[in-house]
Amino acid sequence: MRLLLERIEHSHTKPTRIVVQPELIVRDSVCYKERRTRVSAINPTKYRFKEVTVVTSAKIRDAFEKGEGVLRLAPVFVPRRFSSAGQRLRLHPDDYYALGTARGSIKERWFSSVIAAMNGPLAPPDEGMSYVDPTGRREDKFLFKDAVAELGADIIGPVLKEKYGTWPMYSKYFDFNAPLFLHLHLREEDARRVGRKGKPEAYYFPPQLNNHPGLFPHTYFGFDPDMTKEEVRARLALYRQTDNRVTELSRAYRIQLGTGWYTPPGVVHAPGSYLTYEPQWNSDVNSVFENIVNHEVYPYEFLVENCPDGSKEDLDYVMSLMDWEANVDPNYRKTYFRPPLIASESEQHVEKWVVYSTGYIAAKELTVYPGASVTIRDAAAYGCVLTQGHGKLGAYDAETATMLRFGQLSADEYFVGEQRARAGLTIANLSKVEPLVMLKHFGPNAGDPKIG
Repeated sequence: MRLLLERIEHSHTKPTRIVVQPELIVRDSVCYKERRTRVSAINPTKYRFKEVTVVTSAKIRDAFEKGEGVLRLAPVFVPRRFSSAGQRLRLHPDDYYALGTARGSIKERWFSSVIAAMNGPLAPPDEGMSYVDPTGRREDKFLFKDAVAELGADIIGPVLKEKYGTWPMYSKYFDFNAPLFLHLHLREEDARRVGRKGKPEAYYFPPQLNNHPGLFPHTYFGFDPDMTKEEVRARLALYRQTDNRVTELSRAYRIQLGTGWYTPPGVVHAPGSYLTYEPQWNSDVNSVFENIVNHEVYPYEFLVENCPDGSKEDLDYVMSLMDWEANVDPNYRKTYFRPPLIASESEQHVEKWVVYSTGYIAAKELTVYPGASVTIRDAAAYGCVLTQGHGKLGAYDAETATMLRFGQLSADEYFVGEQRARAGLTIANLSKVEPLVMLKHFGPNAGDPKIG
């Protein structure tokens, strides 16, 4: 029997949370790791066992074959311990603290993810990772990461398989009611020093999920071109003392729904309070330059948690994480703003590039008109999520989620293998009055348009 061992941590009165431990094997009431090393005898007051599905090659390939080259994915919600939720994720209002108040409210939903969220010591090891739903029964789920490992080039294509070995990106909704802190994501060379990967990312603001703008629908990017490195460093030096008000040195743009931005690694940014669709590289690594936002204080560790141990008190090292020239680009909007570009259109549909010209990630928004059906061909594999309407997506009945309970399955998220994408996927809108709209996230081989 294959199980996960879960350790129960107690408060003064009752168990308060469960921490998932590494995978273990149980035999004769003794725990073994990797079937060889004895770990401990079972103490029922401290441990319990959670059965996990044993996924086989045959099970993965059967799901892929029955889905005609498309996998249905289960919803993945992620809490964050900082800021406040915008409550636009179409999650039941009672479930935003489904994982307990110590974890913070749920503020993100992740898509097509083979990596775990970097989310503190209380996070289980699979938090943020996508699961395949092959049958509509929760007990039959298996990791999307396992599906990619088994299917390889059959699902992600030979180019991505050879270059990266796995699916190299994921996307998410992030949904904060207040603006996020000014921060940057590390470039590849800086991330490698702490055993991580660099993180380029992009934003698109879908109207369907933005029924309210939150507290501050403006995003800061970089620094005013007149600012100097010395002025920025002086603000970072105040991190443990007082509000460093570093955004006084930045520049903000009001968010325009139906448009987006590209944010390269090394550029500071403070996302505004609209729900954002965010395709990004397989990484969850940052440095937070702003220490107080909306009366919430962030510790110095947020600034330096991804610095090498010997550099955590070195502000010059922290400053070196920035791509300074990109931060003070006098034509920042011209360089990084991404208005939608038409990819294809007909009487049945319109498809737009909403993330493009990044070198890493891309995204499209497809709209199929009421009662219409269209076959769309793409250059590469992609994940997708419905934002409006219902219909057929290849072999699947597909429908936009309107309100999900935490842990519930859905019919709004899929992953389309490269062969199916190239051959064409037929999407039918079964509504007579409402468009069917979906967002599609790609890796670096999507064939997206390049701009100067």
